[in-house]
Amino acid sequence: MTRTLAFPAAAPEAAVEYFGAELGFEVDPDDLVQDLEAGRTDGYVVVETRAPEAFAHARIPGAINLPYRDMTAESTKHLDRDLVYVCYCESAVCNAATKGALKLAELGFKVKRLSGGITSWIAAGYPVEGDKAGGIRCAC
Repeated sequence: MTRTLAFPAAAPEAAVEYFGAELGFEVDPDDLVQDLEAGRTDGYVVVETRAPEAFAHARIPGAINLPYRDMTAESTKHLDRDLVYVCYCESAVCNAATKGALKLAELGFKVKRLSGGITSWIAAGYPVEGDKAGGIRCAC
């Protein structure tokens, strides 16, 4: 038996359920940049969940900064609960976006996470705002 098939593949119905649910939790940089470049931003807000200094350094155009450490009912009361909040952080090895998405969900907001964070965004050649001096760092 191969290592690849040591565990049998799921039934197609289970795979539909699993992968469909996964797409409900994440968006990839390509889909997001296509929406942003086309001006299709109705229904969601991009949220940088790292510290303000990381936001000043490099951010996705149009993103707001809401550090996960500062998320409370009070700090989020101005947010529109009808929107989806697409959280991102430094990379796939930083979990600030996951922590931010969790906090927002606990506060009753609809959320998604950007796959790969701003590191993947930049690696794909997508536009970034900020001073960008010194490379990308977690800073969460």
